[in-house]
Amino acid sequence: MSGRARREEAVDVVWSGDWVAGRLGVALEGDGELHELLGLALRRNPKRAHLLVSNVLGKHVPQKPSVVYGAGYGLGERVRALLGAEEARRAVVLGYAETATGLGHAVADGLRDAPYLHSTRRPVAGVAQAGGFEEAHSHATSHLLLPEDPELLAGGAEASTLVLVDDEFSTGNTVLNTIRALHETHPRERYVIVALVDMRSAGDRDRLTAFAAEIGARVDLVTRSSGTVTLPEGVLERGQALVADQEAEQAGRADEAVAGVTPAPVTRVALDWPAEVPDGGRHGFTPAHRAALEAALPGMAERIAGALDSDVRRVLVLGFEELMYAPLRLGTALEAAMGSDAEIRYSTTTRSPVLAVDDPGYAIRTRLVFPAHDDPADGPGDRYAYNVAGAGFDTVLAVVDSTADTPELHAPDGLLARLAAHTRQVLLAVVPSYTPTPVQEPAVLPEPLRGPDFSSYAPEDVGWLLQDLSDTELEAPTEEREEAIQSGGAHYAESLPVEYQPSAEYQALFTAALDTSAARIARAVGTVTETVLAERGPRPVLVSLARAGTPVGVLMRHWARHRHGLDLPHYALSIVRGRGIDATALRWLAAHHDPADVVFVDGWTGKGAITRELAAAIEEFEASGGPGGSAGPAGFDPEIAVLADPGGCVRTYGTREDFLIPSACLNSTVSGLISRTVLRADLVGPDDFHGAKFYRELAEADVSGDFLAAVTARFDEVADQVDAETKELLAADRAPTWEGWAAVERISEEYGIHDVNLVKPGVGETTRVLLRRVPWKILAKRGAGTDLTHIRLLAEQRGVPVEEVDDLPYSCVGLIHPRFTRGATGADGKAVQGA
Repeated sequence: MSGRARREEAVDVVWSGDWVAGRLGVALEGDGELHELLGLALRRNPKRAHLLVSNVLGKHVPQKPSVVYGAGYGLGERVRALLGAEEARRAVVLGYAETATGLGHAVADGLRDAPYLHSTRRPVAGVAQAGGFEEAHSHATSHLLLPEDPELLAGGAEASTLVLVDDEFSTGNTVLNTIRALHETHPRERYVIVALVDMRSAGDRDRLTAFAAEIGARVDLVTRSSGTVTLPEGVLERGQALVADQEAEQAGRADEAVAGVTPAPVTRVALDWPAEVPDGGRHGFTPAHRAALEAALPGMAERIAGALDSDVRRVLVLGFEELMYAPLRLGTALEAAMGSDAEIRYSTTTRSPVLAVDDPGYAIRTRLVFPAHDDPADGPGDRYAYNVAGAGFDTVLAVVDSTADTPELHAPDGLLARLAAHTRQVLLAVVPSYTPTPVQEPAVLPEPLRGPDFSSYAPEDVGWLLQDLSDTELEAPTEEREEAIQSGGAHYAESLPVEYQPSAEYQALFTAALDTSAARIARAVGTVTETVLAERGPRPVLVSLARAGTPVGVLMRHWARHRHGLDLPHYALSIVRGRGIDATALRWLAAHHDPADVVFVDGWTGKGAITRELAAAIEEFEASGGPGGSAGPAGFDPEIAVLADPGGCVRTYGTREDFLIPSACLNSTVSGLISRTVLRADLVGPDDFHGAKFYRELAEADVSGDFLAAVTARFDEVADQVDAETKELLAADRAPTWEGWAAVERISEEYGIHDVNLVKPGVGETTRVLLRRVPWKILAKRGAGTDLTHIRLLAEQRGVPVEEVDDLPYSCVGLIHPRFTRGATGADGKAVQGA
């Protein structure tokens, strides 16, 4: 097939860039083929003065269809040789709208078996957006990715190579923006960039190398030719002034040139386009589609040839904006059908506004202007066909999709009328616009909340996958909540306890505990983070279980940035014992990140109830088909990483000691001023995040930032210990022992409670019992020291006995009052013994 890539005909001896080069000093230098491939023109664009005009792309300059198709196909063959036949078969090709949609498709053909997708500026109802990116210098910047098959761009360890195709590689910004956007959600190990010409500066070449190293992927480049563009100082302003002068001089000439000309008739040609073949790659184009189209092309070419006047010699097949591949292949088929009986050329209309100058040293000789005719999402505007007027075409075959076959197309000032003034015959061929299989409109997922609007944490530290219920009355007296929970009349997540306001004595205890334990916390933070990076890296997505896990997630994020320069994403979501995880939050994560990269984070383990709850919830979510219902499981790993694992419930932890974590001493005032999470049917719908409150009114008591600062200040001090401990942990058997669960079951029976949910082991869980539930008694490990000072103070304040015991795998255990009714407390709210 590479034999098709014949060199384009040299029509003019003068280089079609001389006019711009002479007036603006723009220099185009490169290999011997560069001037034959490219000319120069001037844009009507405030962002860039010059336009590189390709002679083999088929956009602005009419060219033989076989030459245009051969240029792309030949590049595809080179990519196939680079990848090898097996990897080429698994590759996915992505082309850029609008200029490179046909080129990218031809490259995909050259790979032979690769599916193809191109970006688009046309949103399509019922098709979910799989991604998007910006093209900063373009006249229309936003690109959408709308594959019918959401798995087409899927990444991961086994992901196929992504081949990105553009007409020119000038700065590399657009391609790098694309890779960066897709790599965030669908990472892969290899990318290949394909372009007709590589016009990057030395700095841009270095930037590509650095970018590849940054994302940890291989990035190859395949181009037909290379060179550089030298732009003198002030070229943008001078170019704009030159465009203004030329347009003022040319005003009215186009109308004068066609005055008195009898318009050519317009005749429709029935293509009988195969129903199963899409009009292009907007929603994906598979090898099966390619085979069906190849079989149908000869018949369609015969129908076109039969509609031509008998004496036709020069025919232009004119495509339409993003619809480049279908008319290109019709052109190649018409070339084959008619042989030497006709000269076939191909180009397309465009959105891009370019100055036309009728000079052999300028690439855009003539311009037709007409209104948009496909009801574009960004509104009406002018569209253009270049080098058609005055080119001597006997027939112009205009090829549009059915979406663009509108009254505007047939209007007196529309495209067909403009063409009819410059040729003897106009044919219109309409390719049916491909409509993907209808899918249920996905719910619009809410976006994460961030500080300072929600929480006192910095916005980059955590995105809360929660809804703000700050204006909803949710608090209830502790005893009232406990009675309702134990009687089965309410779930603990349906209301909030009244926020505990610490006394001055208790606040002083927190400050002292933080000062004493900051280095210990820092060491555990470092150890668990390094373990996660070693086993789940290189760029895990931290997802903390709100709210106890959130301060730990923030600290892990700070460690990764401090030690490794990594800016790890961190979100917080809700999980509710007995009700499961927030499925809407999981769907949001799956839509924005690779689920395999998600690492769930919590503060500590008690008996392991939440560990089990998470595993069951993820299993249920995956069994239901993950985020898409029937699209297959998402791939979340239910393993939790925790700061402390005294219960022996997880593999990934900073320590298995049961010690005081100061963030467990307080409630919202050490957790970004966020309440515990709420799940109530009248407040949380099926597509809502679970809820929480932001206690702005407690800002003066907030020590969330103090806690972070105290721990991060000790990072350097503990770095060597962390390295040693991490090395030991990674080599050790860290299988969960569930020692804590066995102890909880024993205590539940021994104390006649008979409900493990009322036994809360560990310093953190015991603190929660004293702050948020109705405590019955506290079991303290004999000899436990300062880690329990705040426990003893809280127990004294609430009149709860502390019982010293032996053989306890935890420092302490909090027992919630069993069979609680409000009669089990005295008038002062303190526990009554023996009730």
